[in-house]
Amino acid sequence: MNKTTRINLIMRYINNRSQFTLKELMQEFDISRSTAIRYVRTIEDLGLPLVSEPGRNGGYVVMRNQVLPAIHFTTDEIKMMFIAFMATRNQQLPYLTSRRTVTEKLLGLIPITQQDDLLVLSQQLVFDGTHPQNPNLLDRADLPDPVLEALIQQLLISQCMQVTDNHGQTYQIAVTHLYHEQSQWWLEFIKLDTTTLVQLPLAKITGVAAAQNDLDPQTIADKLKAATPKPNVVLQLGATAVSRFKRYHPFSLSLAYTDPYQMQGILRHYLPSTTDEIAFFGDWLQFLGEDVTVVQIPAALRDYLKRRYN
Repeated sequence: MNKTTRINLIMRYINNRSQFTLKELMQEFDISRSTAIRYVRTIEDLGLPLVSEPGRNGGYVVMRNQVLPAIHFTTDEIKMMFIAFMATRNQQLPYLTSRRTVTEKLLGLIPITQQDDLLVLSQQLVFDGTHPQNPNLLDRADLPDPVLEALIQQLLISQCMQVTDNHGQTYQIAVTHLYHEQSQWWLEFIKLDTTTLVQLPLAKITGVAAAQNDLDPQTIADKLKAATPKPNVVLQLGATAVSRFKRYHPFSLSLAYTDPYQMQGILRHYLPSTTDEIAFFGDWLQFLGEDVTVVQIPAALRDYLKRRYN
């Protein structure tokens, strides 16, 4: 193995750890102490920010959110990343502080002749978050809500946390999912005091803090199982309905396919009895079309469909 290849391997090894010691490098790569020190110094010169900590429990710590060492991409890989970044317009990405800066950095990695190709693509490709009349127009501030960033930082520490809603109520929760739907971020969580499953728009959350008590993953999984109600909606979907389901379905819905070609499936779901939930699900059910066989639906949904579409 040549020196360049070994340095790249060591850099990947270091990047995947928050802390490491020279002894660990010596054992992992079968090198001497002096060679390990020489490689660490070379890697620091390449730009990877390391901080040494002396003492019995010391070692090297990788500084986060710093300038990373150079990584080589092919032209096609840069184009792929540029197009993927274009697809996130109006999505309010976490950690994004300047879309223009990131775009300029990606463009700067490829020759000028190929930059023109990407600029053409940016005008022609249209994604879900793209304004159809002006692809460069952002319909909303591209920076994420500060609550989203605070929530993600807390989520990296623990699934359990304390949130405050826009009515001033505080909940001890265990987060199950953070997802983007209907042009906004949503938080799905278990209320630990009542063991109920809740989906709440992030716009209704005003504060995030550490939880009073933490729970292990198995306890959270048990609470999620207990909080998930039994389905009161069972539908059989044919090919047309499956195609429309793939085109759009709410985050909480999943389809169990009943054939190897994914042309038929069974939908099982618990539908709350609130007026808004009934109306939304009823209208979405009509969107699926006539290729749906009803096995079970609640009476409230049946009455809504009769009033709305009879």
